[in-house]
Amino acid sequence: MAALSLGRRSASTLATDLLRYMIPRHYHRHLQTSTQTPAKVTDFAFAFDIDGVLLRSSNPLPRAHKTLSYLQKQRIPFILLTNGGGKSETERAEELSQCLKVLLDVSMFVQSHTPFTELVDEYKDKRILVTGGDGDKCRRVAENYGFTNVLTPADLITAFPALWPFASPQNYESYARPIPNRRLSDREYNPRSNDNTIKIDAVFIFNDPRDWALDTQIILDLLLSQSGHLGSLSPKNGNTSLPNNGYQQDGQPPLYFSNPDLLWASAYHLPRLGQGGYKAAFEGVWKAVTGGAKLEKSVFGKPYQGTFAFAEKRLQSHRHALIGSGRSKIGTEGLKRVYMVGDNPESDILGANDYQSASGSTWQSILVRSGVYSGGEPAHKPKVVVEDVWDAVQWGLEKEGWS
Repeated sequence: MAALSLGRRSASTLATDLLRYMIPRHYHRHLQTSTQTPAKVTDFAFAFDIDGVLLRSSNPLPRAHKTLSYLQKQRIPFILLTNGGGKSETERAEELSQCLKVLLDVSMFVQSHTPFTELVDEYKDKRILVTGGDGDKCRRVAENYGFTNVLTPADLITAFPALWPFASPQNYESYARPIPNRRLSDREYNPRSNDNTIKIDAVFIFNDPRDWALDTQIILDLLLSQSGHLGSLSPKNGNTSLPNNGYQQDGQPPLYFSNPDLLWASAYHLPRLGQGGYKAAFEGVWKAVTGGAKLEKSVFGKPYQGTFAFAEKRLQSHRHALIGSGRSKIGTEGLKRVYMVGDNPESDILGANDYQSASGSTWQSILVRSGVYSGGEPAHKPKVVVEDVWDAVQWGLEKEGWS
């Protein structure tokens, strides 16, 4: 149960708060949609980035609570669509509900790695490497999604300290796990015999790496390996008669990034490097090592079409839930417009501008000044630039003729 700050509040207020936090999660949607019920559910909705729009680091931005509370009371659908991650959607929903003082259901969240759930069937029982995030939180997120055989760089460096000579294995021991079925010691490990090596079937970068050097070395080794056997080296590498000079042409594991954001808005007054910064750094290392070979990879998160399509499905499901819990079925014809509110022109605005909806809805981009963007001509032009999230919603409501 999330911790509550009791303070000096009336018994009735305290009882209401305790009820909200103690009931099962699947009742939250009922609470958030049953306060006020207008005559119909709208044919428009909102999608909000989190960092730089609703929060700055872990602190709520002014008028964020007012905005979400208003939308819920008016039964206007919205979701939170972020390139952040590193923890489960349930944990994130609980944290933001408490921080913003608005009850949020886990089904309303799309984090950068949430679309990885669509790859579970392909890799469910295969061995995958998960990198990024604090400790082994991302491993636990992956396992919660349904991946059953998950390794992390911490597991590998504690099992094979020689993998990266500048790491201190003891720093990872608190959250490393023994590798199943590994009987060989570091000295006995024989990379020339694939029968004795660790085989990785896919690499998932779930969140911003905390140890860029260690992660880079391990991922580089795997992309140069033979069929994903750690410690091996493909004989096809550098073969100019093969596509891409033979690189990534020998059954190496696919590489998945969850977030392309170069910068993000943190507690510091200037934007900080995000997972996109690591992606750029790794691409630079790859280019230098391979002599300019193309890095084959898949990238999720905003601004990519697949992530927006996944988010739209979530938004449609949430809207249907609102319709089902309302007193009227008026206005159930479908979702026509979505207002994407973000602070990053390279992800939020570009993604909304380029998105082609399979269901026919149109996405309108709104850029706020409360995060990464602070002024000047944005790299990708939004429909409008406003100061904060409340102004963004008011602009959208005005376009809809909402009173």
